Amino acid sequence: MLLFVILILFFTSGLLLFHELIPWVTKLVGSWQKKRTEKMLPGLDQIWVEVPFKKLILMNILFPLILFGVGIFIAKNMLGGVIGFAIGLILPSLFIRYLERKRKKKFADQLVDALMMLSGALKAGLSLLQAMEVLVEEMPPPISQEFGLVIRENRVGVNLEESLIRLNKRMQIEELELMINSILVARTTGGDLTKIFSRLATTIRDTHKLKEHIKTLTLQGRIQGIVMSVLPIFFAWWVLTFNKEHFDIMFQSQTGRMLLFLAIILQIVGMYLIHRFSTIKF
Repeated sequence: MLLFVILILFFTSGLLLFHELIPWVTKLVGSWQKKRTEKMLPGLDQIWVEVPFKKLILMNILFPLILFGVGIFIAKNMLGGVIGFAIGLILPSLFIRYLERKRKKKFADQLVDALMMLSGALKAGLSLLQAMEVLVEEMPPPISQEFGLVIRENRVGVNLEESLIRLNKRMQIEELELMINSILVARTTGGDLTKIFSRLATTIRDTHKLKEHIKTLTLQGRIQGIVMSVLPIFFAWWVLTFNKEHFDIMFQSQTGRMLLFLAIILQIVGMYLIHRFSTIKF
């Protein structure tokens, strides 16, 4: 009887404590989600994607919960749910970074055509700002969006040099930085922008060709790295499919477990080193 009373008291106190903790936990999670969403907004603004703040918070809450349920459904255990929840937390940020990289690459690919267009407009007698207006009208996004923002900033009182510096900070592309520095130097010293833009276009075009050539030469190494990284995992899965007891001797002894742990660590280190050696950052 005494044990029954103690259990009731313990259960009641647990419910009361849980009831008191619910508002605090809800407030803590809500504050964390709000801060996380606020960090995402600059990235979305950079890629010109407009998402309401409340909808973004809702997405940050729903994504982990949905993938939590999917993980439990697929793995049939709580570990799958935890993994799905973790993926749901990082997936929106990874997707935004992917869109940023994709947009920057498209901008860099358009830069040569933009330089040739600016050079042609300057040769026709237009000013640099008028040449940028022609570029905005003739070229597709994202380069038209970014230079359109430069023009709008200039119209509200921001000088052209400051607008170009802001553009460089937003995009952070090496070729664009070279172009903007050339414009700033030419406007200070009085250089011929038409010749500068033509030479820049040739230089950037040759640089792109060189980068593509390097990627082609390192393609075989990257493919070999992927194959060598996946091969041990595929081999273990294949063996376990035919004989589930094949690795039991490794799990049952201390030495075997240590060797398996060491093999996993070395596999991760090998995958990292292969990735580093076969990837050339420009």
